[in-house]
Amino acid sequence: MAYSTHTQPSLPLVRASAQEGEVVVAGSRASEDQRGSSIYEGWVMHRRLSPKHHRFKYRVFAMLLELDELAGLDRKLALFKYNRWGLFSFQDRDHGDGRPLRAWLDDVLAQSGITAKGARRVLCYPRILGFVFNPISVWFCDDEDGRLKAIIYEVHNTYEERHAYVLPAGPDTALVRHGCAKNFYVSPFLSHDCRYQFRIRPPGQDVAIMVQEDEAGAPILNASFAGERRALTDRVLVKMLMRYPLMTVKVVVAIHFEAVRLMLKGIRRHPHQPKTIYAPAE
Repeated sequence: MAYSTHTQPSLPLVRASAQEGEVVVAGSRASEDQRGSSIYEGWVMHRRLSPKHHRFKYRVFAMLLELDELAGLDRKLALFKYNRWGLFSFQDRDHGDGRPLRAWLDDVLAQSGITAKGARRVLCYPRILGFVFNPISVWFCDDEDGRLKAIIYEVHNTYEERHAYVLPAGPDTALVRHGCAKNFYVSPFLSHDCRYQFRIRPPGQDVAIMVQEDEAGAPILNASFAGERRALTDRVLVKMLMRYPLMTVKVVVAIHFEAVRLMLKGIRRHPHQPKTIYAPAE
């Protein structure tokens, strides 16, 4: 399966408007070096383009977690725990294939011919009160000099399956574009004859993840998350809990609620195809 990678640093930043909940073009940002674990608060938005229009947006927050910092965060923070229950937590079993995450990442990167032995950071929802569902987790993999070398799009579906699209970052990482064929069942309202176009502004003072899905060669769905950076502290975690109580439960409820809306609009459904037999688009 062929992948494509493009970088266009001259393009303006894509970010969230806190007033309107839209993903808007806001102008380029200066070069920043804000490494380490943090929180990004913003908006997730989906817009279906055909055969009928359908749109929704929700306020959410995600965590950017560096693997090598997880044990330290467990000790430092009262409200965040690693591989054990906490008000907020991250557990290795929610990602990868059951192996230690660094070993899994080393393997999938090597299979794609990518060397990235530096920091590994994942942008994802945390467990809240022990529960999480991540439609997509985005891994940023650096080399030993701190340069972004690869992005891994780890996609999850509601059938407890997951799949990783592993793509090189390219020489200029201010704004990264990727394209690849879809080879994993996600939604009953989209066929297998699809391609993804990813547009990524890597984490800094803000972050933007934009995905366009094309079906039979025509755009059918735009999805995005855009957020602004917050420090990862107990004080900020309390604020997130107050603003977004049971957020991870709401994610699953929203998936099923929006599915009902699509059914009522008469959108065609496609039966689930297990990952082991899913036929990718060519």
